[in-house]
Formats: sequence, structure tokens, C-alpha cells
Amino acid sequence: MQLRYNYRVYPTPGQQILLARAFGCARVVYNDNLRTREQAHAAGVKLSDTEVQRRVVTDAKHTRKRAWLSEVSSVVLVQACQDARTAYRNWFDSLSGKRKGSKVGKPRFRSRKDHRQAIRFTRNGFSLRDNGKLYVAKIGELTVVWSRELPSVPSSVTVIRDSAGRYFASFVVDVNSEPLPIVESEIGIDLGLATFAVLSDGKRIDSPQFLRRAERRLKKSQQALSRKQKDSSNWVKARIRVAHAHSRVAGTRRDWVHKHSTAIIRDNQAVFVENLCVKGLARTRLAKSVHDAGWGMFVRMLEEKAARYGRTFAKVDRFFPSSQLCSVCGVLDGPKPLSVRSWTCACGAVHDRDLNAARNILAAGRAERLNACGADVRPSLVGAVGDEAGTHPDAA
Repeated sequence: MQLRYNYRVYPTPGQQILLARAFGCARVVYNDNLRTREQAHAAGVKLSDTEVQRRVVTDAKHTRKRAWLSEVSSVVLVQACQDARTAYRNWFDSLSGKRKGSKVGKPRFRSRKDHRQAIRFTRNGFSLRDNGKLYVAKIGELTVVWSRELPSVPSSVTVIRDSAGRYFASFVVDVNSEPLPIVESEIGIDLGLATFAVLSDGKRIDSPQFLRRAERRLKKSQQALSRKQKDSSNWVKARIRVAHAHSRVAGTRRDWVHKHSTAIIRDNQAVFVENLCVKGLARTRLAKSVHDAGWGMFVRMLEEKAARYGRTFAKVDRFFPSSQLCSVCGVLDGPKPLSVRSWTCACGAVHDRDLNAARNILAAGRAERLNACGADVRPSLVGAVGDEAGTHPDAA
């Protein structure tokens, strides 16, 4: 399994200039690669990846227009070509149906005005020195804050400059799966906005609402930015302050999700969640709260950590009526508005809406895992209602 280990990097002013030059060269090569592929496709000419790379890197260095590409490491330029190749092929595979998942749009050209820049080095472009510094080709030794040791020798490193002007080194390392001791507990999770998550064992995780709590500070920094003349020195300083405020919110949310997802995976052998359509919910009037909750990040971390630590993780169909079923008798009681937070079943059981949904998700997840045929099954038998029982005489 491959993971990324990120560390803060502090380049000197001279190294920042060299990094900015490398960012710009990688961006130009990426754009030239896309442009060459588009022109060849429009002309009906098939070009191999090697030929495209030779045109935009090797041949371009000998021209007056692109002679400055020789000032940076060739590893950076080759990796930019690989990124363009991957983006272009993902687009074609998505159009033809070879690529699973949501549709991928046509790759766009990178802009020099993007506040986040990144370059990637393979093993022949960087090395870790005995003095604890990271040597990068044609950049020099970068000071790294090692918050933890690398589990293995990294295969590549990406040097990133984020929108707030901070520098990071992201190492790709191979790690062995570390199965945790087997436990008996299994959990179902119902995600929400007022309460971030309700577990089937009754535990509740309150919604932290990091963005909502930081809105006042964000508002002031954004108002100060709007009053500055664009591209002026004061405007740049104000933009960095806004970026810092947003990065603080995002970092706090990420840390919070890491801690809760790790605790859930550690304490439960199997975890089941509802397969929510976050993209669809993000288009509603609740978009701000949905983005602030970070459901997608939470579910993704649960899935990744379950695979790493030998736990079972599964998603229950988003159309499964978890809030409509009685977790005691299995009767389908019908849809309910969100204002209804508790309800009483005909069997006499009084249900909390979220806790009942979490228990139904757990039952459905267990049923799906134990069902050898893979067909959808309900957590328990549901009695027929009205004239649904029997076979209609005129049925085909």
C-alpha cells in the first residue's frame, strides 16, 4: 500500500526563486504537451508519448523561445509530461467508458496566476541527506521539519507551494498493512448536519462546524482584501491572510476527521455507512453546511484506514429507507419530514430518527456482507401492507 507523508519545508529566499522557476517551467511544459496533443488530434495525426515529450522538452530546449527550460531539472519536466499524458488519457477513457466513476472533463491549461504550484521528483531527482535535509536537483538542500519518521525509502517527492505561501514536501512511501487485533463490535453510522454522526451503539458525534465558527474572522479578512487594489503589494498581503484563514479551517477539519475515523476503525471490526450523494446535496440550499461537514473526507478516510488495518468497510445503498424502517419489527412506516426527530412505530417502539437509521444501516450492512448472491436484502422481514399480499390475477 502506498501512502503520502507530508512535511513542512522552509526554503531560503534564493531557493524560493529557484522553486518558482521550476514551477513555471513545469507549467509551460504541461501546457505545451496538452497543446501538442490537441493539435495532433485535430489534424488526425497519432503521436506517441515519447514523440510528444521529445518535442516539448528535448527539442524545445534548443530553441530560442524555450531555451530557459535547461535551467531546471529535467526530472521536473518529464513528470509534467507524465501528468499531461495522464490527464489527456483519463479524459478519453472517460468519454469511451473505459474509466469508471464520474465523467472527467477535458484537461485545462495551467495558469501562472494559480496560487498553488507543485513539482514532482522521482528517485533520480532527490535524496535524503544524513544531516536531515532534503536535496532536490538544481534547488539544493531544503530544511524539512520531520514530525515523524518515514516508514520506508520514498519513491517520489512532490514539492508544493500552497495558496498561503507555505512549502511542503509530500513523500510517496510503501507501507505494509498493519492488521489490528480482532474485536467483536460492529457499527453502523448515520451522518447528519445538526449531529455529525450517530452510531448504532448510541454514541453521538457533535458537528464541529469549523467554517461557521470562523466566519467572522474570514469575513473581516475578505473585506480587507476587497478594499485593496488588485495585484498591489497590500493586495498580495491581504490575499495571503485570507488563504491562511481558510487553510487553518481546512487543517483543523482534517485533523478532527483523522482522529474520529481512527477511533472508529480501531474500536470496530466492521463499519457500515450510507452512500450519500454529497455532490447532489452540495447543490441545495444546505450546500454551505454540507461542505463544512466534510462527509466525503470522513467516509474516504474510513475506507482507507479499514483497508490498511484489516477492518471491514461497506456502503449501504443511498436509496435504502433507513429512516423509514422500524429497527425492531422491520415495518416500513413511510417517509417523514426532517422536522420529525422521533416517532412511534405501530409495535410500540419509540425511535430516535438518527439512532434508528444507524441501526438499520448496521443491519443492512451485515445482511449485504452475509448474502452470498450479492442481492439487496432488508435487515428483517417486513409485513405486507393492505392489498400488496398475494399475486394479482392479471399479472403477466
